[in-house]
Amino acid sequence: MAARATSSRSPRSTKAHGSESRATAGMTYAAAGIDLERYDGFMGTLGSMLRRTHGPRVIPNPGGFGGLFRLDYNERLFARNYRDPVLVACSDGVGTKVKIAQQLGILNTIGIDLVAMNINDLIVEGAEPLFFLDCLSVPHVDEQQCSAIMHGVVEGCRLSGCALLGGETAEMGDLFKAGDFDLTGFAIGVVDLHKAMSRRHPEPGDVVLGLASSGIHSNGFTLARKVIKDAKLKHGTRYDELVALETDEVQTLGEALLTPTRIYAESIVRLGRAYRVKKVITAMAHITGGGIVGNLNRVLGESVDAVIKAKSWPVPGIFRLLQERGGVEEAEMRRVFNMGIGYCVVVRPAFARAVACRLEHSGERVYTIGKIVKGKGRVIEK
Repeated sequence: MAARATSSRSPRSTKAHGSESRATAGMTYAAAGIDLERYDGFMGTLGSMLRRTHGPRVIPNPGGFGGLFRLDYNERLFARNYRDPVLVACSDGVGTKVKIAQQLGILNTIGIDLVAMNINDLIVEGAEPLFFLDCLSVPHVDEQQCSAIMHGVVEGCRLSGCALLGGETAEMGDLFKAGDFDLTGFAIGVVDLHKAMSRRHPEPGDVVLGLASSGIHSNGFTLARKVIKDAKLKHGTRYDELVALETDEVQTLGEALLTPTRIYAESIVRLGRAYRVKKVITAMAHITGGGIVGNLNRVLGESVDAVIKAKSWPVPGIFRLLQERGGVEEAEMRRVFNMGIGYCVVVRPAFARAVACRLEHSGERVYTIGKIVKGKGRVIEK
């Protein structure tokens, strides 16, 4: 059972998570529920997908049990080495958003969500994404289903600028029913120690910039699914509230729910390179479950507060639809969902406009949503 590595066949480990005691004569793995021929057929399709994400840092390792990746280097091919490299690691999944994907049979974007949830955490530390590993758990390998999911993972890695270096497909027929699956991922990045965001702290007067989310992203879907069920909302219906902010088109509920999590890596990495010397950025936060209050407070320190103007950005219609149809209190909405802000960048006041312009030039929708004041490490929404 070899992990998928950077070989021509791109092997990927497969595991049947059940009893594997000594079999009686004539018993086969296929009879127990694991068809290795079907699995091998799917593995043979993955090589070209993985290689789409590989750059010169990936070292071919035919038949290997793990992928190889250069961290530091001397080749003139590369622009620079790291002076004091520190690895940054993240692991996350996409939660119950997979249930919506399963119900609608739309599987080619959920992999983007998986990569986004990891990479957006990684870049908060100022890290450059290097490579990604995924674990796809299914009852049995279905080539059409698994290929669609993996296409999303590949696209997420492409958008993040990182290599899909390996992973695993775990066949778990005893735990999943037909059509079910689960996704988890692991991201590795690198940052020079002197540039690590954990070594910086916001100061009074700093400005909080909010980067627009693409919708719900991948948090709060248990509550969203409960509202949809109780209010008898239909995935195929175009509700008036579901106007996409970027296109002004009315989406179906299913389209709004499955809009992929926005990946901020390119914009944030580019921003960091623009300020190699000046410490313009003093904190960043990926806004996930817990909302702005439950995530921005993690990077404030103990001597300042962040005062957030709750009406300083447009709230996507999907949140208002869920709130109104579900009778969810405003405070609960802000505690569970990102409410339209997927990422926060705290910057020195003299550079706030310049940073916002750089981010907008990178394709982000940016709002000035708050300010840092003296305090005790709290986020205060007004």
